[in-house]
Amino acid sequence: MPTDALSDPGLLQEADELFERDALGWLEEYTRIECLSPAFDEHWSENGHIRRAAALLADWARQRPLAEGLRPGATVEVLETGGLTPVVLVDVPATPARRGGGEGRPTLLYGHLDKQPPLGEWREGLGPYLPVREGDRLYGRGIADDGYSIFAALGAIEIAERTGVGHGRCLVVVEASEESGSPHLPAYLGELRDRLGEAGPSLVVCLDSGCLTYDRLWATTSLRGLVGATVRVDVLTEGVHSGGAGGVVPDSFRLLRRLLSRVEDERTGELLLEAFHVEIPRNRRAEAEDLAELLGDDALGHFPAVAGLRLGGETLGERILRRTWRPSVAYVGTDGLPSVRDGGNVLRPYTAMHLAIRLPPSADAKAAAEQLRERLLAEPPEGARVGVEVTGERGFDAPPTEGWLAQATDDASLAFFGQPSAKMGEGGTIPFLSMLLESYPEAQFLVTGLLGPDSNAHGVNEMMHIPTVKRLTASVAHVLSQVP
Repeated sequence: MPTDALSDPGLLQEADELFERDALGWLEEYTRIECLSPAFDEHWSENGHIRRAAALLADWARQRPLAEGLRPGATVEVLETGGLTPVVLVDVPATPARRGGGEGRPTLLYGHLDKQPPLGEWREGLGPYLPVREGDRLYGRGIADDGYSIFAALGAIEIAERTGVGHGRCLVVVEASEESGSPHLPAYLGELRDRLGEAGPSLVVCLDSGCLTYDRLWATTSLRGLVGATVRVDVLTEGVHSGGAGGVVPDSFRLLRRLLSRVEDERTGELLLEAFHVEIPRNRRAEAEDLAELLGDDALGHFPAVAGLRLGGETLGERILRRTWRPSVAYVGTDGLPSVRDGGNVLRPYTAMHLAIRLPPSADAKAAAEQLRERLLAEPPEGARVGVEVTGERGFDAPPTEGWLAQATDDASLAFFGQPSAKMGEGGTIPFLSMLLESYPEAQFLVTGLLGPDSNAHGVNEMMHIPTVKRLTASVAHVLSQVP
């Protein structure tokens, strides 16, 4: 039977010592590695940064008391299938007192090591690959999103053993293509399936999510899906003087704008394709209202909006649902458009734009992607050449939480954060979760993370809140001790 981890106050102290003594220095070394996800570094294999990051994390794991040679039966591996980014895999057997219970169906702990690009100018004294500690904050790209994950996962397992509370068998997986939509992960799922067994994991702990505050343990119950689409409109084979062609040759941007109006109502932001919408479940509506009541305006976070900007949604609860269960589109990249400074009086040959369309968690991403493709390619405006490239990633809607996990999560939050745990929906996407849920619908999920106030994931001045990573690690150790 699970032991009461909370009867031992040493869990949080152990987590504090582990990070201060053993983990933060390695995290700083990780910060210095420019391990951009493959979508942002087409020469990632030749550059070798991702392999360096994987080797660094594996080296840290091998030096822990859980590692092969130090802990009987434990293994640390860096898997690499030809042409794909590596995966760090750590397999830790159950502690002796838990064998026969947790040994049968393991716990899977997930994170990733690939990073987003620098994206803009960081403030003076900071940089994406320069680790800087200021009080409770450690700055640098990818630390909280989520280079910390292997340190928290193995740290939780280690302190559960050291304090005697125990754990079942644990499998730690750190991939390296998540920020590109995890395109390389499916090739490794066969290896994971062999390790996890036919029944699969009893619990999945995902450390790639966020938190709305740093004063409690947050569990993410849903994440939106994602359709990525690049739309290109060509009107000429080369640019020509706008004085000679303007009014005769249609401008490619105008035609692209017409195509985008097939997708989104530019007056309201409403997405117009049926496959982009679902009926929002009653329990998720209730969660949104509970969150609005718990945190007020802090439930949305704070956007650096310009003065006078009107946000979507009439109520706070509706705004939470707009961010977590309703579709939206962001126009995140363009080709063919020079900067304002460099733009001459030329009618350009083409315009291309990349769309990031967030889908409700339960929407069929493949059906939505196909409907989008058909809508954009139908009847090209004014005979222009239209090209469309589309990908789709399904979202995640967590299964009902079993009583033991709800209790363990709440007890850990009270013990280590001082507040009850809370639930939230996320607007982003973690493809791994939908893959696992589809394969193992009986598994329980604890989806959590460090991306909270001012963490600035994917943006400038990204940081990790150090006290929270320690409390989160102690919390995971307690949850591991309670797995039936």
